[in-house]
Amino acid sequence: MLMKTMKINKFLTLLIPILLCAFNTNAQSVTLTGKIVDSKSKEMLAYAGVILKTQPDSVFVSGTISDSNGIFSLININPGRYFIYVEYAGFSPLKREVFVGSKSQYLNVGELFLEPNDAILGAVEVGGKKGEVAARMDKKTYDLKDNISQSGGSVTQAVQNLPGISIQDGKILLRGNSNVIILIDGKQTAITGFGGQGGLDNIPASSVERIEIINNPSSKFDANGNAGIINIILKKEKNDGLHVKGSMGGGVGAWWVRHGNLPDIRPQYTMTPKINPSVSLNYRKDKVNVFFNADDLYTHSLNKNEFTTRYYDDGTLIRQQLKRNRNTNFVTSRIGLDYNPNAQNSFVISGMFGSEKILDRGDEPFFSGNLEERFRLWQFLEDELKTTAMATAVWRHNFKEAGHHVEFSYNYTFHRENERYYFKNTMPTFIGNDSFKLLSDQKVSDFMLDYFRPTKHGKFESGLKFRKRAIPTNMHFQPGLNSPLDVNAGGKATYEEVIPAAYANYVFEKPTYEMEAGLRVEYVSVNYLVNPNHNTYKSDGYNYLQPFPFLRLAKKLGENKKLTLFLNRRVDRPQEVDIRIFPKYDDAEIIKVGNPALKPQFTNSAELGYKSSWDKGYLFLSLYGKQVNGTITRISSTVPGSTLIYAIFQNVNSSINSGIEMVFEQKISKKTSVNLNGNIYYNQIDSFSVHNLYPTPNDFHADQQQIYSGNLKCNIKTTLGKSTEMQVTFIYLAPDIIPQGTISSRYAVNLGLKKMVSSGKGEWYINVSDLFNTMIVRKTIQGDGFYYTISDYQETQSLRFGYKYTFR
Repeated sequence: MLMKTMKINKFLTLLIPILLCAFNTNAQSVTLTGKIVDSKSKEMLAYAGVILKTQPDSVFVSGTISDSNGIFSLININPGRYFIYVEYAGFSPLKREVFVGSKSQYLNVGELFLEPNDAILGAVEVGGKKGEVAARMDKKTYDLKDNISQSGGSVTQAVQNLPGISIQDGKILLRGNSNVIILIDGKQTAITGFGGQGGLDNIPASSVERIEIINNPSSKFDANGNAGIINIILKKEKNDGLHVKGSMGGGVGAWWVRHGNLPDIRPQYTMTPKINPSVSLNYRKDKVNVFFNADDLYTHSLNKNEFTTRYYDDGTLIRQQLKRNRNTNFVTSRIGLDYNPNAQNSFVISGMFGSEKILDRGDEPFFSGNLEERFRLWQFLEDELKTTAMATAVWRHNFKEAGHHVEFSYNYTFHRENERYYFKNTMPTFIGNDSFKLLSDQKVSDFMLDYFRPTKHGKFESGLKFRKRAIPTNMHFQPGLNSPLDVNAGGKATYEEVIPAAYANYVFEKPTYEMEAGLRVEYVSVNYLVNPNHNTYKSDGYNYLQPFPFLRLAKKLGENKKLTLFLNRRVDRPQEVDIRIFPKYDDAEIIKVGNPALKPQFTNSAELGYKSSWDKGYLFLSLYGKQVNGTITRISSTVPGSTLIYAIFQNVNSSINSGIEMVFEQKISKKTSVNLNGNIYYNQIDSFSVHNLYPTPNDFHADQQQIYSGNLKCNIKTTLGKSTEMQVTFIYLAPDIIPQGTISSRYAVNLGLKKMVSSGKGEWYINVSDLFNTMIVRKTIQGDGFYYTISDYQETQSLRFGYKYTFR
């Protein structure tokens, strides 16, 4: 009789929770796991019924049974407070309080012990309720499909609508700081830069699913990048079967000439074409997923159109214009295989290929102040091909406990820059033809081991990373008649970098407070081997062993309110291009040169954040401050007897960046929502003195610079009818300080429309960037014995349109 009762109870504990789960449609990101154990024999209890109910009203949330090893998992659980009930034939039922936090995707409640009692059978109740999602303050995530006013453009154009981000000289700034690390699917690549940023202007936004902004990265991430991290998540289909998506975008920019050329040069680009086709294929079935993506971004652009006036203390005045018409064709493709042979193991093998072809046709005339005398006409053709290949292999082993896993990954990147410049130097008495060729091959190997284990009140993660990176570079000058090129500053140079690192990070969550603490330790060895015949620079390098701690403390002030404190330490290492010994001549008289003696800058930062959310919106406030020691900046100076300006990277004293950021979002009607972002900050660069070596030894001193600045951004989204959406974005950037100078205020308006067609399979879009063509960059630079002003009328206005279709 007892055996028959046991069989019936086993059937009920199997069937009833499964039926009840059919009523629960909530889908969130936390998996709750544990083990059911006999308190007497210590044996695992298979097929025990597990029910989760809300506190305090005991409404059913989810149910399951333990497996043959006594392990159970409840998936898609909202953060909050619950009761967990365990029932098993012949044992007394168990009731336990449990708190599910928001900082880990997995929560292990540990072993749940049942007391034997043969007289008791379990009972189950039915119910269901959808809970609130607690706000996360460690990162901000934005889905690019909602970024209507920047569809069809590049990643750089797409992110300028996002809160806290601004664009300056083609670089992304977070809260006015350009020391941003760019990741693709959580990894650094040569396409976006190792330790810096680049190439975002040529990555199509059509290939991106979402963008994560991490202002305060934990110890799990590399320590470089004091402004934070932007993680670009590429698209990948998650549903079974074959999925094919295609899109075609087009556009036109530089609708008219905003500022006429100085005399004697070729016309500016106008009505510049933009073409962006893309295709995505994904096949997922059972244990295998195969994916392929390809994008082509072909553009013409007025890449630079700077009007500069240089003033010298001896009365010399020089007017010049640097105009650069650019043709770019950037092809990217990605292919990969996900294989899951069993529940314990999964493998990912993927590859990425990028080819970027750049043709720049530049004109730079130099005139007297009244334009009556032309001193020089400098014209150039830049022919550059950048080739990138990346291979990634990942093995992940899952232990029996949900969320408990170890992951090993290897990433190899090859990146080649093949760059040729051809110059025509027209002087009053002669014409010279010069050229140079630069070849650079970057090879990077990353080995990573990451361990993750959920705990009863959070999670523990740790890992190891080893990077080996080498960049041999060769610059070959071919001088013409009376060449202005410094032919003795060429030759070979090799950048070598080795970085072993280890980290540990622990998250602890309770119903009213949270703590996350971590430590990353990095050893860095950098050697820069310089051609021994170089006329100025010698081989140099540095090494250090440094800790980088991280701390996050959070206090929950209510159901939807949270106060969070972040403390961390980070580093910015000089990039290889910052220390290159070769002068760059795309500007003939304001010449950029690297500095192999450059050292890292270290940053200590603190941030206090507050977030309050409600049904139709939220408010986020943040007070932040950063102090940077050994600030890396570019110094512009002259040498006696010359009007040429040399811009050279140097370590100066300390600098400070502090401010307050606000993000407010509100749905003001059924059809319209508003997102308002404001950032007010204080920038200070302390006074400094440096000793430049190139082209001849000279000293430079600058007084302290300080300014209050900020930016304001407003996004308004509204629905027009059932299938049409519109977005309007207003952007204002206040005056700010830059090395040795200031940059004036800028503003723009972006507008976009999209319409869903073909039962949601198709989408038409049209948008305009810088609708009123007002985004003009004006700078003033102050040096010893000179200063100069710049007004850049480069292309910022463009119209884009396109169509996307999904074949299901």
